Amino acid sequence: MTSPAELERAHIEPGEIGSEDRPWVTVVWNDPVNLMSYVTYVFQKIFGYTREHATKLMLDVHHKGRAVVSSGSKEKVEADVAKLHAAGLWATMQKDS
Repeated sequence: MTSPAELERAHIEPGEIGSEDRPWVTVVWNDPVNLMSYVTYVFQKIFGYTREHATKLMLDVHHKGRAVVSSGSKEKVEADVAKLHAAGLWATMQKDS
């Protein structure tokens, strides 16, 4: 039998459900510096994407101003952002919405 104290500790607030289950995402932002061909190349080298997929993501960055290029655990996404920064791209991380 569950005691009232145990029930109170197990209470989940609205909006908390699944928040820990949402993955983190890496967002690359458009910048006025890097050539489109270079951004495509970086996506291929860092993530192993095909040229077609890397080009699609680059075009999203170019036309929409941003693109989600990877997702996963916080640690994985932090590493992805660091690699993109080292390559000279503007990147951030956030919880997937």
